[in-house]
Amino acid sequence: MAKRTNKPTLDDLRQQIDAIDRQLHALIMQRTKVVENVRELKKNQAVKIRPAREAEIVYRLMERHEGGFPRRELTRIWRELIVATLGFEGPFSVAVQVPDNAPGYWDLARDQYGSFTPMRRFTTNARVIEAVQRQEFTLGVLPLPENDRDADMWWRHLVTTAEDAPRIIARLPFAGPGNGFEAQGLEALVICPLVRPEATGRDRTYLAVECEEDIAFSTVNQALEALGFSAVFNQMWHEPSRPAAWTWLVEVFGFVDPDREHLENLKETVAGRVSRVIHLGTAATPLSEAELDGETPP
Repeated sequence: MAKRTNKPTLDDLRQQIDAIDRQLHALIMQRTKVVENVRELKKNQAVKIRPAREAEIVYRLMERHEGGFPRRELTRIWRELIVATLGFEGPFSVAVQVPDNAPGYWDLARDQYGSFTPMRRFTTNARVIEAVQRQEFTLGVLPLPENDRDADMWWRHLVTTAEDAPRIIARLPFAGPGNGFEAQGLEALVICPLVRPEATGRDRTYLAVECEEDIAFSTVNQALEALGFSAVFNQMWHEPSRPAAWTWLVEVFGFVDPDREHLENLKETVAGRVSRVIHLGTAATPLSEAELDGETPP
């Protein structure tokens, strides 16, 4: 007499997968109903996106994830979920600077902001910034500044204290590069107006330090270090029509709170040489290759 076995058949396993799919779908519909309630509470806000919260959601996924499902695909699923529900809260669209010699910036934007989000290509940074400031598009994606003699320092257009000025809110790619052939090695920053900076605990802050004379960056860096911040990147812009205006773009590790005294303290530390410090925004630090490969983050 043959022994009976409790080993599931292929049909049994497929039925289990179907049951799990139904549960997942039910939870997505349940989550959508909650988002619709959030929409009602946020209906009077001009811009409803919260990039810090989006990053925290993905950080938590990485911390708790187990098993063989790839982390890159997991983050992609959640990015699509987040962006799909953003559309419920109000119009959501993306302007992307795509130079003729670097079409991969479109892939960076699509990977972060969804396969079906309305997006438009622009060839100049000025048009992207203008479109975002006028809120023709919710967000703008621009190439990451580089230390290059011929680099286009688009960030100089953000050096203003106007309340509706676009600010940096994210750094791409957040979850590693996708499979877009032209996107390999490219990085970008995302801008949006009227987004209040929020800390995630894993942030980078962008500052414009406007000086009255041509001072070495080491002087600015020493002042930053005295306040507990470490510079990652810097770039100088000088406006020829304003002889007494040199501006450093500085990317620092950590969250510089614009509502605290950090900016004034930095100005005072370089007494008489810094005319003003403008907070250009914050961005959650992208996931590392180690995290995406399932290793413990540093």
